[in-house]
Amino acid sequence: MSKKTPQAIRGTQDIFGADAEAFAFVVETFERVRRLYRFRRVEMPVFEKTEVFARSLGETTDVVSKEMYSFDDRGGESLTLRPEFTAGIARAFLTNGWQQYAPLKVATHGPLFRYERPQKGRYRQFHQIDAEVIGAAEPQADVELLAMADQLLRELGIHDVTLHLNTLGDGASREAWRAALIEYFRAVKDQLSEESQERLEKNPLRILDSKDPRDKPFLADAPKIDAFLSEEASAFFAAVTCGLDAAGAKWVRAESLVRGLDYYRHTAFEFIPDEGSASAAALGSQSTVLGGGRYDGLMESLGGAPTPAVGWAAGIERLAMLVGTREAEPLEAMVLVEDDAGLGAAFSLLADLRNAGIVAEIMATGSPKKRYDKAVKQQPRAILRVGANGYDTFSGELSQALSAVLKSRIQPLSSPRA
Repeated sequence: MSKKTPQAIRGTQDIFGADAEAFAFVVETFERVRRLYRFRRVEMPVFEKTEVFARSLGETTDVVSKEMYSFDDRGGESLTLRPEFTAGIARAFLTNGWQQYAPLKVATHGPLFRYERPQKGRYRQFHQIDAEVIGAAEPQADVELLAMADQLLRELGIHDVTLHLNTLGDGASREAWRAALIEYFRAVKDQLSEESQERLEKNPLRILDSKDPRDKPFLADAPKIDAFLSEEASAFFAAVTCGLDAAGAKWVRAESLVRGLDYYRHTAFEFIPDEGSASAAALGSQSTVLGGGRYDGLMESLGGAPTPAVGWAAGIERLAMLVGTREAEPLEAMVLVEDDAGLGAAFSLLADLRNAGIVAEIMATGSPKKRYDKAVKQQPRAILRVGANGYDTFSGELSQALSAVLKSRIQPLSSPRA
């Protein structure tokens, strides 16, 4: 009986070719930009105790109640594959004594896991880049983090997106706004969607970003945060916007942009493709390119001391969809082995080329004609023919780096081809 070939698990992907090159380009650009801003690289466990995410994300959120991959290990402890980075980084900050480095700027990237319906640009195993500033209460931290995100997108070649920005105020401002929203939406509760009715008492801010047509008629007249901002909260937001203007970042005010969890404070933001842009067409309904906010109350929810923090994350798959087709590094030199007696010299030459930073490959299978035909198809800048007694330039132009390597090697073949 024949066995079926195993198939990939739904919601996962195998990345290859130009798609893999685009993925790598996003990661490489992120690594370069985060070094410019002196964000330290961190590596986090792929799984944590389930309580880390339950306490940080909230028991009633969809992520915790419906989307987490949780399991009991052999010791009977509940563990969860990480659905996001921030909770694990906050846990590490508390358990590893990273408070001594505050304000701590860290960045990471890697796979995350959520059990949700796969769709364009969204997978059950997906990948994100992530940046956090922990222990900085000043608005300058928000500005630097947003300037970093803005520069990253520009260096990726993504120019048709705009920063959507809002403030959630400080604790007192947010609580007063929350109470006003509950009172407002209670008056029309029976006309709201079932999801918004459920959110009304637990998480009324989330109603503001509802996409349900039944909710939309009531959103425009809902109380706005600006009416409840304290002087300190207003000054904080003004400092952030002034800093962004000075940094040259393009932004718009988005009063409906919220974060539902109580530990979020002040700045909330998302980079969203401009209407009608190529990025908007590429992403479809998955419109957010990068998002984040200030989460000053998170450390307390994990049992730590009050610690201000702000961060953002972006899906690598979505960014890779926007950077366009990326190909492998162009081939500078193809080492064409004339006969097997030249293999040793060819491998030695390859090592010297690659050590000099030259992208090179070897062609040593098939007949001499097939070797040549295959080498030409690779479109190298130069083809180097290697025999038992030397080498010559078969075709192409030698770069300065290529010439420098070849000058230091054995003499050319006595009878180079035309």
